[in-house]
Amino acid sequence: MRSVKLGSQGLEVSRIGLGCMGMSQSYGDLPPFEQCRDTLLRAVELGITLFDTADIYGAAAALYGQPGPGFGHNERLLAKILEPHYGRVTIATRFGACLNEEGKIAIDGRPEYVREACEASLARLGTDRLDLYIYTRLDPTVPIEETVGALGDLAKAGKVGYIGLSEMSGDTLRRAHAVHPITALESEYSLWARQHETGSIAACRELGVGFLAFSPLGRAMLTGALNDNRHFVPTDFRTVLPKFQGDNFEKNRRLVAQLEAMASARGVRPGQLALAWILAQGDFIVPIPGTKRIAFLEENVCSLDIRLTPAETADLSGLFDPAAISGEALSNQHGGKFIDR
Repeated sequence: MRSVKLGSQGLEVSRIGLGCMGMSQSYGDLPPFEQCRDTLLRAVELGITLFDTADIYGAAAALYGQPGPGFGHNERLLAKILEPHYGRVTIATRFGACLNEEGKIAIDGRPEYVREACEASLARLGTDRLDLYIYTRLDPTVPIEETVGALGDLAKAGKVGYIGLSEMSGDTLRRAHAVHPITALESEYSLWARQHETGSIAACRELGVGFLAFSPLGRAMLTGALNDNRHFVPTDFRTVLPKFQGDNFEKNRRLVAQLEAMASARGVRPGQLALAWILAQGDFIVPIPGTKRIAFLEENVCSLDIRLTPAETADLSGLFDPAAISGEALSNQHGGKFIDR
């Protein structure tokens, strides 16, 4: 597995990472512990060194009104399985999203909360230093300079190695970077979610900041595995995302059918072609596809062997022109109002 530099502060990670949210929430019934363990350890065997989590993963009730394993579940899960590999893997965890008194998601960027959340994640992960600590959304009531200032203090104290942001605009990134070097910006990015290309991704290029692309497979849509939207269980949060609803799903599925044809012509899977397209956008962009199954993990890693020609890259970009995609990137029901663009 090839490594790349993430940002300009010295952090090196595998060319592709693993998103771990689905092991604790969002995509139906939770997998058994043994399945999570085997998938995570197989990722280590394959050379993956970047594992993405968040303190709120497990608090599924706030997303779709269903019970979940609880706040911090994913961090504790990763600690139980990956702790023997600490020092050789990078755990990226996020903070800022919390549950209010009504059980809904709220965003807290106050310096005192930054410190409180950091101490809690340190305890759950069983470590004295967070590898990459990411502020998950912008709190509109707290200037970004105050939040990043608190993160900088934690870095100086040795409790945080590198600092990141998530789903924030290029202008916010520039303001934050002026306070303390930002190593990575994490946001949704895929063939069918390209809203950050001229904003935060351009700012990352300008500032030498890495970009972590979450949901690079469009929450499985780009794999070709979803043929209709009628069989999502209530605990699957795709039921509240506009791209998966009604006519939007059918229109988007027709685009995926063309992706499948292009992949078939190359002798690869559609999801692999979608990941290859992201990899072709530059080494500073690291996709972190999530999965809880070894077979899909191995399929994703094989995308590293695909080399697209400039013409193929352009054809894929044209097929998934943002104007051709039906449905917004996130629903306000899922906290879209907190996204800073």
